[in-house]
Amino acid sequence: MYDEQQQPEHGPLAGFTVGVTAARRADELGALLQRRGAVVLHAPALRIVPLADDSELLAATKEIIQRTPDVVVATTAIGFRGWIEAADGWGLGEDLLERLRGVELLARGPKVKGAVRAAGLTEEWSPSSESMAEVLDRLLEEGVEGRRIAIQLHGEPLPGFVESLRAGGAEVLGVPVYRWLPPEDIGPVDRLLDAAVSRGLDAVTFTSAPAAASLLSRAEERGLLPELLAALAHDVVPACVGPVTALPLQALGVDTVQPERFRLGPLVQLLCQELPGRARSLPIAGHRVEIRGHAVLVDGALRPVPPAGMSLLRALSRRPGWVVARAELLRALPGAGRDEHAVETAMARLRAALGAPKLIQTVVKRGYRLALDPAADAKYADA
Repeated sequence: MYDEQQQPEHGPLAGFTVGVTAARRADELGALLQRRGAVVLHAPALRIVPLADDSELLAATKEIIQRTPDVVVATTAIGFRGWIEAADGWGLGEDLLERLRGVELLARGPKVKGAVRAAGLTEEWSPSSESMAEVLDRLLEEGVEGRRIAIQLHGEPLPGFVESLRAGGAEVLGVPVYRWLPPEDIGPVDRLLDAAVSRGLDAVTFTSAPAAASLLSRAEERGLLPELLAALAHDVVPACVGPVTALPLQALGVDTVQPERFRLGPLVQLLCQELPGRARSLPIAGHRVEIRGHAVLVDGALRPVPPAGMSLLRALSRRPGWVVARAELLRALPGAGRDEHAVETAMARLRAALGAPKLIQTVVKRGYRLALDPAADAKYADA
């Protein structure tokens, strides 16, 4: 009999596959997910190129000169240098530097500090960790309500940074020194889309609105948008770092999950709750069986299962305890054709992968059924 108190030896995301669309900080997010057991499919939905001469950057520069902010956050050395050089090219360099001398100037680390000082400025503070999370903590501790904060963006908007400041009552002005473009290699994005529509993903993460918009745009180009939206509505969890990031998805009617704190760590923790919470758990043949994305927990032990086996198991679990005909199981197998022998082959591999052959019973001349425990029959009788 299964032990309800058994402690798992795997991470909370073991058996799940999570897509990562970020271009920046993708390694950090991927590592957080993998440390918790997830398989990560990385497909940067954007590439980031510097702006040589851009109307958005010019408009932001003029606004800072006309209405001096309380705080300016410099995030990258190359971006800060590019901003000052662009302002010089427009004849606004001295005016911009004069305004920056009178604000609380924060620099995210030694390289940025060097660029700030090379421009003849002095930063008020710089975190030793080079972490934007530490910069955000300092600003929130000081209090941001009613303050005007300009932030030099570096490609993708910083995950949750702007949302957190606005939630604290700040007016936030982005200074875009890079432009977002589709990735040069669209292959990984297409593979992620294919995995999503075929339900080979359990969740997909978004840390910026442009990345979400880019993925949706690519799906539309390929004629997959309706299928992608259906997947995100029912089977693939769309997880966004904050409400601004979620806007392109929400505009198409997609409900997203978001952490209370707009950071990568809380985003991963949210998935650690969401995905196991959505997994189907059944008492079968004296065992506790939890069906995850590409694996099954049998009494807390992780059992990887081939894709064909997972398809069969999901078909059986939709009506636990009921006999499912071979013909119906054949239809559930991806690309199996018309030979019902394919069901028998996949079923034998599934039983071997589960390590408990009695979980699935063969009903002669009819099909297969999950050996649901008798006490659970009434609960699932009308499933």
